[in-house]
Amino acid sequence: MSFSDKLSTHEAGELYPLKDEELHPEHVEDYLREGERWATEEDMGTLRRVADRIPPAAIFIVLTELAERFTYYGITGPFQNYIQNGYKTGPRPGAINGGQHMATGLGNFFQFWCYLTPIFGAIVADQWLGKFKTVLLFSIIYIIGDLILTLTSIPASIRHGGALPGMIIAMITIGMGTGGIKANVSPMVAEQYGRYRPFVRKLKNGSEVVVDRELTVQSIFNWFYWAVNVGGLSAIATTEIEANVDFWPAYLLPTLMFVFCVLVFWLGRKRYVITKPNGSIVIKAYGTITTALRNRRKAKAENQLLIGEDGKKANWMDYAKPSNNFCDASVQWDDKFVDELRIAIRSCKIFLCYPIFWLCYGQLSNNLISQSGQMNTGSVPNDIMQNIDPLCIIILIPVFDWLIYPGFRRCGMELRPVARITIGFLVAALSMAYAAIIQHVIYTKGPYYKNAGDEGYGFNDISAGIQVPAYILMAISEIFASVTGLEYAYKRAPESMKSIIMSIFLLTNAGGSILAFAFNPISSNPHMVENYAIVSGLMGAFAILFVICFRHYDRREVQETKDNTVFEKN
Repeated sequence: MSFSDKLSTHEAGELYPLKDEELHPEHVEDYLREGERWATEEDMGTLRRVADRIPPAAIFIVLTELAERFTYYGITGPFQNYIQNGYKTGPRPGAINGGQHMATGLGNFFQFWCYLTPIFGAIVADQWLGKFKTVLLFSIIYIIGDLILTLTSIPASIRHGGALPGMIIAMITIGMGTGGIKANVSPMVAEQYGRYRPFVRKLKNGSEVVVDRELTVQSIFNWFYWAVNVGGLSAIATTEIEANVDFWPAYLLPTLMFVFCVLVFWLGRKRYVITKPNGSIVIKAYGTITTALRNRRKAKAENQLLIGEDGKKANWMDYAKPSNNFCDASVQWDDKFVDELRIAIRSCKIFLCYPIFWLCYGQLSNNLISQSGQMNTGSVPNDIMQNIDPLCIIILIPVFDWLIYPGFRRCGMELRPVARITIGFLVAALSMAYAAIIQHVIYTKGPYYKNAGDEGYGFNDISAGIQVPAYILMAISEIFASVTGLEYAYKRAPESMKSIIMSIFLLTNAGGSILAFAFNPISSNPHMVENYAIVSGLMGAFAILFVICFRHYDRREVQETKDNTVFEKN
């Protein structure tokens, strides 16, 4: 059955013309339920737009991500103390006694590695296994890393020097497992929603609303990120176990949880929309780009530059299109792939400012933990403070999804991706500025002043409760910038490139970790005020640069969405 035949079984009336190949194949599965009709252009302009319900298959994947993040944050929560402090030698728990420099450096390395490996995970999924099998394979690698960390954190191993080499091996293994999962789980969750055309639904009160795929994907990623942060609360349990029992049971708990994670993912296998591998996009993209550059240089030298329909010079990528007769017959791509790659490259530009954002975010899992160790935390461990961030996100995401974003839309001021990301960057800068102010206050308090928290010194006479606004601000910035980045990476990537574009977005986190290495010389007393102040200034500057460079992307996205949407004629 052709595309038009399948579509006619669901609707009557003419459609605005759109080529079949411009639609995702799952468009042919679009359907209407009772009380629904296809949206017209007039409906889109007059009716309230809402998100659809999240499909059950997506919920299985969200639960899987929740369990995986429970494991990840459960094991990383105690990392700073585990590396920085000695084993049962001071007021704070520890094992390796490497100091703040080593703790922050290894923490940055682990974060860098975890966000570099998604590139490999995307290639494995695209070239050989597909997303579902790749997630299962890398989950086994992840469990092996968890077991190594747990076994080398028992008291006998710590006393005989096994903690440090065991941690490094575990970091490498867990990071590899994380990469295969992260590159594929988030695009897979959005793929479970198969309704692409906007439609009108009549509510119980008799009013009508437009159910919009764009808002549904935004909502799916909001709740996906919500699940990530519910899982992140595991650090509350593991830091308490670390402080009151020992490190090995603190690491055993998330290890067991990850076994449950794999089981949940497996149980949902019959419900998933599973895409087959289509070959390595990386290799094909490399060949396309190099061919385009080579052909353009040749055309320029021979004065044969392509001219577009608007009379302007053609885009440099057009020189890789077989239809323009610059390529030989052996190329492994067509004109459609070149157009998709051009969209992907243009979309990836928006990620260039994200490493600075991740540099800010990274402070939560290392330097801010050490900062709370310089203050009075009462009867709770200092590294429990980092859990304020996921707690705030868990509370705020429903508020944003149900109240704030719909409220802006009702007022005719919808927050498009670039606007949301800019706000997120600015709030992150405020968070780091506040952290710098806190650090200055710490240094002016006794009894240890600028030596507080160092080996052999206790904490200053100041409550760690003053850290709370820094975590709240960072949580708000994540909802605006991080969630929107995930959503943008999925929505703007062509269907054949979802995993690889998602891995490129995740790679920006690795870029933030590389930048963090440059801050290592000032990531300890008495330089922490300068550390936070510089990070804040960089984030503020890049927020301004971001809006200057990409402010037109929101307008372009609105127009492209309108151009590529099928509507029923009035």
